[in-house]
Amino acid sequence: MKDYTEIKSRLKGSITPVITPFKSNHDIDYDRFAELIQFQLENGTHGISVTGTSGEPSSLTLEEREQVMETAMKTINGRVPFVPGTGSTNHQETMRLTKKAEELGADAAMVIVPYYNKPNQQALYKHFKTVADSVEIPIIIYNIPGRTATNLHVDTLAKLNRDCPNIIGVKESNKDFEHVNRVLERCGRDFLLFSGIELLCYPMLAIGGVGSVSATANVLPGKVAQMHDAWFEGDVQTAQKLHYELMELNDVLFKDTNPAPVKAALGMMGKIEPVLRLPMDLPSKELQQEIQETLEKYGVSLQYA
Repeated sequence: MKDYTEIKSRLKGSITPVITPFKSNHDIDYDRFAELIQFQLENGTHGISVTGTSGEPSSLTLEEREQVMETAMKTINGRVPFVPGTGSTNHQETMRLTKKAEELGADAAMVIVPYYNKPNQQALYKHFKTVADSVEIPIIIYNIPGRTATNLHVDTLAKLNRDCPNIIGVKESNKDFEHVNRVLERCGRDFLLFSGIELLCYPMLAIGGVGSVSATANVLPGKVAQMHDAWFEGDVQTAQKLHYELMELNDVLFKDTNPAPVKAALGMMGKIEPVLRLPMDLPSKELQQEIQETLEKYGVSLQYA
């Protein structure tokens, strides 16, 4: 049986779910994408994820998702852990993408609860177990009931943790904090718990979580990373202070569906062309104005791509 102790010790802190930038013609802008990853690494981010919710995976073809993973892997070049999102509403696509992540040498794969089709708990167990059994790469399950319409129950997660040695953690985008507490109670304190809810990034650390996968880190990677650094160094006061400092930005970036506000913000920062693929689109002009004013409050240098 493969030992996952070493990789589990490295998977912690702020793992940024990097957006997928598009050109004005809606092609993927791979040059800007590599620059975004470099921006993250220069600002202390502890890990990189791609093609998760913030990466608009349902707007990408399978081939594009694979190319995005390859580009990220080359750009990161082993400097921090790489955890691509490989889940889909389609089981065979999930298998293909997870195997691709393993072939590329990714540190782990993040596999979302299938969205839209609302599988029951037995089906979820079979889905995740089949994927996990097909690879040796560590798996972090991604539970986001607000977007999948299905909540992975703690009992199901605990059974998967028991039966699949390479299922090593979960990203919980779950506002039910009692559920989140039960995850570590049932799966063990060494099970990796990541927050996917911005306002719960700090509280999840307090109950034994190891980090977060926060869309806000696309915009202010340094502050999000510093909050985690402070916590790991035992400086609770600084971590708490940064938690509250980030709250206003967290709020404005989720007044419309992620990643639309984040892309608007990155456009204002000159990092990307602010383009999404339909059916997604940019926020209203009013919200864009609010985002701009919020960025100015944070002292972010604004320019336009």
